[in-house]
Amino acid sequence: MPLSEESPVYGPFFGVMGSVSAIVFSSLGAAYGTAKSGVGIAAMSVMRPELIMKSIIPVVMAGIIAIYGLVIAVLIAGKIKAPESYSLYQGFIHLGAGLSVGLSGLAAGFAIGIAGDAGVRGTAQQPRLFVGMILILIFAEVLGLYGLIVGIYLYTRES
Repeated sequence: MPLSEESPVYGPFFGVMGSVSAIVFSSLGAAYGTAKSGVGIAAMSVMRPELIMKSIIPVVMAGIIAIYGLVIAVLIAGKIKAPESYSLYQGFIHLGAGLSVGLSGLAAGFAIGIAGDAGVRGTAQQPRLFVGMILILIFAEVLGLYGLIVGIYLYTRES
């Protein structure tokens, strides 16, 4: 099939950018969440070293955010084809799916990092805060899950 207005040579660029933005932004969010929570864990563990393993939960939850980006990035990369058989519509859909997952993962990672840092420090002083910290982290994590759901919905759209 020759190149046309529906399938220009630059069409796959947008699909590749969707894949890249999914993994890059979600990984940035996961890295921030891990680093910020890790600082809180390090500060807390000086006074209460027995709580270190219990305080790892925000780090694990931040890592899951990167997995969301990885999943959608691999799905999008698997659908990218030569410009002749890849429409501009598909490229834009894949860009939207990648940005949805990536940017929501970035926001979720920031939320997990800030809430995790404060939560582990607070739990060291008052152990009853642990359940509240977990609930807040779940609400932060679900922001990334919303982006994944929208990204998968966009990904499955047909032209």
